[in-house]
Amino acid sequence: MSPPYGSLRVVEDVASAFAEVVLDAFAKRPDPRFVLVLSGGPTARRCYEKLADLGVKTVDWARVDVLMGDERCVGADHPDANQRLVREALLERVGPVGSFHPMSCENVGSYQKMLEETPALDVVHLGLGPDGHTASLFAGSPALDAPPGALVVRSSDPHERNPHERMTLTLDAIARARLVIFTVSGDSKRDALGALEAGADLPAARVHATRVLWLADHLAATGL
Repeated sequence: MSPPYGSLRVVEDVASAFAEVVLDAFAKRPDPRFVLVLSGGPTARRCYEKLADLGVKTVDWARVDVLMGDERCVGADHPDANQRLVREALLERVGPVGSFHPMSCENVGSYQKMLEETPALDVVHLGLGPDGHTASLFAGSPALDAPPGALVVRSSDPHERNPHERMTLTLDAIARARLVIFTVSGDSKRDALGALEAGADLPAARVHATRVLWLADHLAATGL
């Protein structure tokens, strides 16, 4: 996969590769604290469980500030809530972290202020939808063209393929990342990954950061 989409690494186990990259980024962090932005979905759950397994004793979690990349407008304990997934798969397994900043669709303004006061995002974890969306940035959504300076916005899928109103980081916010890690797993993502490789203008293709790394398994990367 060529610029501007970043570098592609085809791996046997996406979750293990993700955990190893995050642990390396933590070890090499340029600042005392480490800002980790997380997402949702089945692949993300596996990634965070593996990160917890490998990092529970090797990471000083008191130095880690956990943020969310997007969230559905549902309650904190709703089965579809990304923050619930993050709590179950990671936070409850590693013990107290430095801070955790869940999103609520009612706190866009306060999340914007918090992000403005956060100088850099060390790692932003993103997925890839079969339709090419990432975070809650959907094709045709005004969130893709948020005004300059907007770091978090409300969003929804204009094609109604993805349920729930959302709250999401903008492309400008993601661009603050030192490292963006996309994790792509399964044959359901093969067409979207192939379209990106072919230069399609999908939402995920608009992501820029200091470094963008794609971790894909063989099922997703078949044909590339």
